[in-house]
Amino acid sequence: MAASQKAIDNANRLRYIRALERFHKGMISYLMNTEELTHKGLNKKITNSLKLLNRIEEIDLYKGELKDLQTLVKKMISYKDSEEDIDNIKNELLHASNQLDKSKNAKRYKKDKHTNSKFDDWE
Repeated sequence: MAASQKAIDNANRLRYIRALERFHKGMISYLMNTEELTHKGLNKKITNSLKLLNRIEEIDLYKGELKDLQTLVKKMISYKDSEEDIDNIKNELLHASNQLDKSKNAKRYKKDKHTNSKFDDWE
Protein backbone atom coordinates (compact mmCIF):
# COMPACT_ATOMS: atom_id res chain seq x y z
CA MET A 1 0.00 0.00 0.00
CA ALA A 2 1.57 3.26 -1.14
CA ALA A 3 1.69 6.30 1.05
CA SER A 4 -0.39 9.28 0.06
CA GLN A 5 1.25 12.37 -1.39
CA LYS A 6 0.27 14.36 1.70
CA ALA A 7 2.09 11.90 3.98
CA ILE A 8 5.18 12.02 1.75
CA ASP A 9 5.16 15.84 1.76
CA ASN A 10 4.79 15.89 5.54
CA ALA A 11 7.68 13.45 5.98
CA ASN A 12 9.90 15.53 3.69
CA ARG A 13 8.97 18.69 5.59
CA LEU A 14 9.85 17.09 8.93
CA ARG A 15 13.12 15.76 7.51
CA TYR A 16 14.04 19.28 6.33
CA ILE A 17 13.13 20.84 9.71
CA ARG A 18 15.21 18.26 11.58
CA ALA A 19 18.15 18.90 9.26
CA LEU A 20 17.88 22.64 9.93
CA GLU A 21 17.73 22.05 13.68
CA ARG A 22 20.71 19.69 13.52
CA PHE A 23 22.75 22.22 11.55
CA HIS A 24 21.82 25.00 13.99
CA LYS A 25 22.55 22.95 17.09
CA GLY A 26 25.89 21.75 15.74
CA MET A 27 27.04 25.23 14.80
CA ILE A 28 26.01 26.79 18.13
CA SER A 29 27.71 23.97 20.02
CA TYR A 30 30.86 24.50 17.99
CA LEU A 31 30.85 28.25 18.58
CA MET A 32 30.30 27.90 22.32
CA ASN A 33 32.69 25.05 23.06
CA THR A 34 35.68 25.81 20.83
CA GLU A 35 38.42 27.66 22.66
CA GLU A 36 40.46 28.74 19.62
CA LEU A 37 38.05 29.85 16.92
CA THR A 38 39.56 30.38 13.49
CA HIS A 39 38.10 31.15 10.08
CA LYS A 40 39.53 27.89 8.76
CA GLY A 41 37.86 25.84 11.50
CA LEU A 42 34.55 27.66 11.07
CA ASN A 43 34.61 27.10 7.31
CA LYS A 44 35.38 23.41 7.81
CA LYS A 45 32.50 23.04 10.30
CA ILE A 46 30.06 24.81 7.96
CA THR A 47 31.18 22.64 5.03
CA ASN A 48 30.76 19.42 7.02
CA SER A 49 27.36 20.50 8.34
CA LEU A 50 26.21 21.48 4.85
CA LYS A 51 26.76 17.94 3.57
CA LEU A 52 23.65 16.71 5.38
CA LEU A 53 21.62 19.81 4.63
CA ASN A 54 22.37 19.67 0.90
CA ARG A 55 21.10 16.10 0.62
CA ILE A 56 17.63 17.21 1.67
CA GLU A 57 15.36 19.20 -0.61
CA GLU A 58 14.59 22.72 0.62
CA ILE A 59 10.92 23.21 1.49
CA ASP A 60 8.98 26.40 2.05
CA LEU A 61 8.22 26.92 5.72
CA TYR A 62 5.38 29.14 6.90
CA LYS A 63 5.45 28.98 10.69
CA GLY A 64 7.21 31.91 12.35
CA GLU A 65 9.84 30.09 14.41
CA LEU A 66 10.70 27.72 11.59
CA LYS A 67 11.04 30.60 9.15
CA ASP A 68 13.33 32.34 11.65
CA LEU A 69 15.37 29.14 12.02
CA GLN A 70 15.70 28.88 8.26
CA THR A 71 16.93 32.48 7.96
CA LEU A 72 19.38 31.94 10.83
CA VAL A 73 20.83 28.85 9.13
CA LYS A 74 21.19 30.79 5.88
CA LYS A 75 22.91 33.57 7.83
CA MET A 76 25.33 31.01 9.30
CA ILE A 77 26.07 29.67 5.83
CA SER A 78 26.69 33.19 4.53
CA TYR A 79 29.61 33.53 6.97
CA LYS A 80 31.44 30.61 5.33
CA ASP A 81 34.16 32.57 3.55
CA SER A 82 33.64 35.86 5.32
CA GLU A 83 36.58 38.10 6.19
CA GLU A 84 34.76 39.56 9.19
CA ASP A 85 36.33 39.27 12.65
CA ILE A 86 35.69 35.82 14.13
CA ASP A 87 34.58 37.24 17.49
CA ASN A 88 31.99 39.43 15.77
CA ILE A 89 30.69 36.43 13.85
CA LYS A 90 30.47 34.38 17.05
CA ASN A 91 28.69 37.13 18.99
CA GLU A 92 26.24 37.84 16.19
CA LEU A 93 25.31 34.19 15.63
CA LEU A 94 24.97 33.42 19.34
CA HIS A 95 22.82 36.53 19.80
CA ALA A 96 20.57 35.59 16.87
CA SER A 97 20.26 32.04 18.20
CA ASN A 98 19.42 33.33 21.66
CA GLN A 99 16.71 35.57 20.23
CA LEU A 100 15.25 32.61 18.35
CA ASP A 101 15.15 30.51 21.52
CA LYS A 102 13.69 33.44 23.41
CA SER A 103 10.85 33.84 20.90
CA LYS A 104 10.11 30.10 21.07
CA ASN A 105 10.00 30.11 24.87
CA ALA A 106 7.86 33.25 25.05
CA LYS A 107 5.01 31.38 23.40
CA ARG A 108 5.49 28.27 25.49
CA TYR A 109 5.61 29.70 29.00
CA LYS A 110 3.09 32.12 30.40
CA LYS A 111 3.69 33.54 33.84
CA ASP A 112 0.35 34.27 35.41
CA LYS A 113 1.54 34.82 38.95
CA HIS A 114 0.99 38.57 38.71
CA THR A 115 -2.53 38.46 37.35
CA ASN A 116 -5.26 39.18 39.85
CA SER A 117 -7.96 37.28 38.00
CA LYS A 118 -6.40 34.00 39.06
CA PHE A 119 -7.31 34.65 42.71
CA ASP A 120 -10.75 36.24 42.26
CA ASP A 121 -12.67 33.06 43.03
CA TRP A 122 -10.96 32.68 46.42
CA GLU A 123 -12.64 35.72 47.95
